[in-house]
Amino acid sequence: MPFLKEEHLLVREMARKFADEVVAPRARELDETEEYPADLVKQMAELGFLGLPYPEKYGGAGMDTLAYAIAVEEIARACGSTAITLAAHVSLGCGPVYGAGSEEQKLKYLVPMARGEAIGAFGLTEANAGSDAAGTQTRAEKVPGGWKVNGSKIYITNGSVAKFITFTARTDASKGTKGISAFIIETAAKGYSVGKREKKMGLRGSDTVETVFQDMFVPDENLIGEASGGFRSFMNTLTGGRISIGALALGLAQGAYEHSLRYSKERHQFGKPIAEFQAIQFMLADMAMRIEAARLLVYQAAVLKDAGQPFVKEASMAKLFASETGNWVTDKAIQIHGGMGYCRDVPVERMHRDAKLMEIGEGTSEIQRMVIAREILKHI
Repeated sequence: MPFLKEEHLLVREMARKFADEVVAPRARELDETEEYPADLVKQMAELGFLGLPYPEKYGGAGMDTLAYAIAVEEIARACGSTAITLAAHVSLGCGPVYGAGSEEQKLKYLVPMARGEAIGAFGLTEANAGSDAAGTQTRAEKVPGGWKVNGSKIYITNGSVAKFITFTARTDASKGTKGISAFIIETAAKGYSVGKREKKMGLRGSDTVETVFQDMFVPDENLIGEASGGFRSFMNTLTGGRISIGALALGLAQGAYEHSLRYSKERHQFGKPIAEFQAIQFMLADMAMRIEAARLLVYQAAVLKDAGQPFVKEASMAKLFASETGNWVTDKAIQIHGGMGYCRDVPVERMHRDAKLMEIGEGTSEIQRMVIAREILKHI
């Protein structure tokens, strides 16, 4: 793509080499054993991926959102579990601290996370607060010197391996969303515990757990931004995170397409490769077209974010289209592989299971359509 700079191409080359040579050989094992890829995370830290879009002064690589999206895309080509572990750390674990944290908080928390010395997690979703994120029921009661927190969060990626977790809690029930605050704590804090570990359909190699806060004390200095700004801060974090989820879905689609392309040339039926049959050619053509369109949407949203331009609509479009493309392409990949595609012997079966979450996490497809409609109607 003509707007990619040399640095973006170098990131793509480095991430692709790592994905193909290191991540891909482990992908099936991680899915089968449901093992968190600690060794791969360590290697991603050494490559600078865990702080890719953050300034060097805060431990990052000093690159941009587009470079980060490209890295997530390439790693997802090989393994969705490893890619979501990376994306949840960079966008969600680090994002609130960089976006709304004080200088002291950035130096204390963001620096080790961006360097890969500590993993970050993000606690928003609750049993009664999913798409309705404002329905947060976790409570933070003001006490001398800080806050006493009680409640729980669910579906928290990296929740049991993170050293730091940012989370929302209601501090004033009378103020609606302005009564929701954001905090950051060390997971070693007294009163923090890990609850249920989820048994998932896909992304089985990523860590997804319930986190529980029981009379947990949080010092005043761990409040992120203003007490009234926690909900807004987390919504801003999610908007940026939608770019990385779009990139992840894009990578899964690209990987499934590449497997299908190769298989269609190798598989013979009725005396010739199935790639010579128009039914297969049409599926491959549609795959390629949708993937390219998704890539343009994801990259456009990243470029707008990097330029400091409004990108709410574009991020939702990218996330929505790429996630639905990922689900569609991986489904067609199974169809091209036939019976083999339904078995775990080939990656496309895993990729299809992994892709489904992209239509749910960080705002469902329905929520994305609501955001897009709201944004386009604002200008009429």
